[in-house]
Amino acid sequence: MWRGLYTASTGMISEMKRTDTIAHNIANADTTGYKKDITVHKEFHNMLIRRVNDFDNGGVLGVDGAPFNTLAELGTSKEDITQIKGFNADPFYTPNIGQLGLGDYIDEIAVDYQQGALESTGNTYDLAIVGDGFFALQTPDGIRYTRNGAFFKNSQGYLQDIRGYNLLDNQGNPIRIPSNIADSAVTIQGNGIISVPGTELRLNPITNRWEAIGNMNVNQPLAQIQFVEFGDRLASQKQGDNLYYTVNDNAGNPPPIAGVNPDLQARLMNPDAQPRPASGELIQGALEKSNTAIVYEMVELIHNQRLYEANAKAVQTQDNMLDKSVNNIGSLSG
Repeated sequence: MWRGLYTASTGMISEMKRTDTIAHNIANADTTGYKKDITVHKEFHNMLIRRVNDFDNGGVLGVDGAPFNTLAELGTSKEDITQIKGFNADPFYTPNIGQLGLGDYIDEIAVDYQQGALESTGNTYDLAIVGDGFFALQTPDGIRYTRNGAFFKNSQGYLQDIRGYNLLDNQGNPIRIPSNIADSAVTIQGNGIISVPGTELRLNPITNRWEAIGNMNVNQPLAQIQFVEFGDRLASQKQGDNLYYTVNDNAGNPPPIAGVNPDLQARLMNPDAQPRPASGELIQGALEKSNTAIVYEMVELIHNQRLYEANAKAVQTQDNMLDKSVNNIGSLSG
């Protein structure tokens, strides 16, 4: 009886966490580049059920008396016992009753990297990712990754996201647009190469800003956006604010820091957790929308609520049975 109470309660806890996940997806339905979360349920280890009076080597079959070794000594036979689907009262035969589920739990909250719809904006520094890949940003906590390609040029010419984090090039440096170049003249290719007019760059000593000079009818490469992916999708974990951080293994451990034992570092480092050039493509003047489908999430929310109510009803039923056992059966035995 207590077992049923615990099993139903684990279901309620799982559905509560699943509701939180669905609500988070719905709240980010309009977040650029957002990838929805999916709860992965896992069942606790099943328990093999045996009858109370099953014995491996004979016994007293739950009654007072001398131990017996055969059914004849017990005064019965297999023919006297009704057998249904393998159930048998023979103490020398262990019936295959089956396994009992003990509930489930949330094993993982996985990220669904399904492609989101593209929305054309016409803005020079809006970039949509088609396929696999992340942008690299410099944050106070170190390098973080995002699918949100809504960038802008600040007053100093640096490309940043809405939080003011600098977009990095493939050398790990911030990207700075020359001061004398109009935004409409900046082109960004599918592999992340940023080109501006001119044949060379010079530093203006007065403004301390780079300027493009030379033949302005020819484009020159300025920088290449750090556009990367990971061989192991579990290497990138959500941090919040539409940012991802990297881990070295499935347990969530960060990559080993420099200076540790080289042998230990080689053993711990997962090559698939290291950033590598992305196989996706960038589209200038567009943004990738969230891959959350509101209608689907609402249907899942309703379904989840029904499962929660079913488990709550099971808990209530178990509680009523316990109440009767304590108050009714206990009073009758007295």
